[in-house]
Amino acid sequence: MPREDYQQKLESLREDVLYMGEVVAERLRMGLDALEQQDDELGQEVIDRDSEVNELYLELEQDCIDLLALQQPVAGDLRFIASSFKIITDLERIADLATNLGEYAAEARYEVFPDVDVQRIGDETLEMLAMAMAAYEDEDADGCFAVAERDDDLDALCEDASEIIVRDLIEKEADDESEVEDLMADVSRLLLTVRDLERVGDHTVNIAARTLYMVDNSDELIY
Repeated sequence: MPREDYQQKLESLREDVLYMGEVVAERLRMGLDALEQQDDELGQEVIDRDSEVNELYLELEQDCIDLLALQQPVAGDLRFIASSFKIITDLERIADLATNLGEYAAEARYEVFPDVDVQRIGDETLEMLAMAMAAYEDEDADGCFAVAERDDDLDALCEDASEIIVRDLIEKEADDESEVEDLMADVSRLLLTVRDLERVGDHTVNIAARTLYMVDNSDELIY
């Protein structure tokens, strides 16, 4: 493969990873909107379109394998390809979590927990994802650390939300067994939503960590 063609394939890989990041962010936004609006149809659309992300992941995985097998890259190119492969894995998992939100949207009734701001937590995860992908695009080491630092804020938001849910559950009174079951179902879905959004944050930190490794050959953020 001529050198020019090889460099073009590397650049195409970067562009495709960034495109996958945009697609995944869109799915996450759709899942959050489905929850906020209690929109069954939008939630189902998120679920149905998960296959598109899976197909994109498989295509990029094969591109990474081909570059590794055919070119035997070293140094910076090797780190770039290996990091890109790990990043698309985290993006695919974020898409899976967005699909979970679509599934929760069909049944969740969050008006019984008005103090839990799921949208604020979701917006935080979307901003973190945008920061992580920008750091990847720009090869910005400082941006990687900024993502990791912001994850502490997200963790605090998720912890506060979980405490509110449990506190409100203790304070609520249910009139009959059916009402208790409905309340517990809402509690379970809401706790799962908070947990999944926290996991989105963890995956964005993974993206930042792999980007830092790609840029500076540093494993400081990898855990």
